Amino acid sequence: MNQIRAIQRINETELNNGILSPSLSWHEEYKNQAYIFIGGLNTELTEGDILTVFAQYGVPVDVCLVRDRETGNSRGFAYLKYEDQRSTILAIDNLNGIKLAGRVIKVDHAWYTPRDDLLHYREAVRKELDKDKVVVPEDRQIMASQEMTNELEDPMRNV
Repeated sequence: MNQIRAIQRINETELNNGILSPSLSWHEEYKNQAYIFIGGLNTELTEGDILTVFAQYGVPVDVCLVRDRETGNSRGFAYLKYEDQRSTILAIDNLNGIKLAGRVIKVDHAWYTPRDDLLHYREAVRKELDKDKVVVPEDRQIMASQEMTNELEDPMRNV
């Protein structure tokens, strides 16, 4: 809770002093890092829940909800990467200290690099999900769209 308040005090001090230039802000130190740390999460939240909340401040391109290796249960913190580093500032300034699913969360910049084994795991999961997708041949896609168009014609034309 002290860290949450510390971040809020820094932001408030910048606002009170009229620091509007990004180059003068405390965020400048993290200008080359698009990951944020999210702590204090309700352990029932999923990656999808986190993406839903944090997508309002930018386009997330990676999320790592840290889980217990043995049980697979959430440990209550995550790292999220945005497509654009400016989104990290918006997320931190707006979501740090909010109550999410009954818990006050901490949102801060993070020096985070995904582990290689985790990247390989994510790629394996993506491949596994992709192999279950049904691939419709291109000629069937065209026929299906023509059939849909025919079905969507004006129902009142014969009246």
